[in-house]
Amino acid sequence: MMEITPQSKPFSFCIARETAPEAGRATRDRLAAEVAADFGPRDERAFALVARDAAGEWLGGVNGVIHWRWLYVAQFFVAEPWRKRGLGAALLAEAERLARETDCVGLYLDTFGPCALAFYQAQGFVLAGTIENFPPGAARTFLYRPLTPAI
Repeated sequence: MMEITPQSKPFSFCIARETAPEAGRATRDRLAAEVAADFGPRDERAFALVARDAAGEWLGGVNGVIHWRWLYVAQFFVAEPWRKRGLGAALLAEAERLARETDCVGLYLDTFGPCALAFYQAQGFVLAGTIENFPPGAARTFLYRPLTPAI
């Protein structure tokens, strides 16, 4: 048990590591309510875009969420034989169409790979920031692309 004295009123508490799936629910729900009060509801919607060949074989895809009028690309992957053939650009273009259809103001994502970073920048994404040594020996880079009104 720990004790602190904020404003001359001592009280006791304990901090525990909890592993049950519902352990973080109270924190998540209270934070979500406070953030929604300040910035509006998150209104989060998941999406998945999948590229398949004529035989139905999976070639690549994009998964993520739309919230606060931004489309977040959480996972983006193109099978090795289909890289550098335009499929990745086509998937991002479809993500942009989805973003526009849902009244988003931009897209954002993060990556660990230098090749992926160059690809995203070639697609018009702008560097937002980098965390060095995350994962160890590499860097995690955050990028975004604001959407201008369609002409």
